[in-house]
Amino acid sequence: MPHPIMFADDDPVLARVRAIALAFPEATEKVAHGRPTFRCGKMFAMYGGGTKKTEHRPHEQRNTSVLFIADPAERAALEQDERFYLPAYMASAGWLGLDLTIGTVDWDEVRELVDASYRTIAPKRALALLDEQGEGPSD
Repeated sequence: MPHPIMFADDDPVLARVRAIALAFPEATEKVAHGRPTFRCGKMFAMYGGGTKKTEHRPHEQRNTSVLFIADPAERAALEQDERFYLPAYMASAGWLGLDLTIGTVDWDEVRELVDASYRTIAPKRALALLDEQGEGPSD
């Protein structure tokens, strides 16, 4: 049984995330687990997620968020910021979520986080193309 679709294609926040993610060389979009995922071979970003239920916290849907592979050097600092959360099933693999409903969205920050995530998984040929672009894509 396929997963239910958990996003609206006309969501303006998704449009911004999509523009950022698809500007990377060889980036593609695929709906997986009911959500838009962005890939360059492997997944480097996802729109929407949720937290895992624990004995101290209920499960929370975070549908207006972006998931990314966090830079290990920055992960601990990001986790101290209330906008970031540990996404269910993915946190143990180094992923974090950024809730885009808390505060004012800094789209340059989103771009930087997605850029670092992309650089973690992209093949050398795609990284070479990215480096030719300069500071990375802009939306």
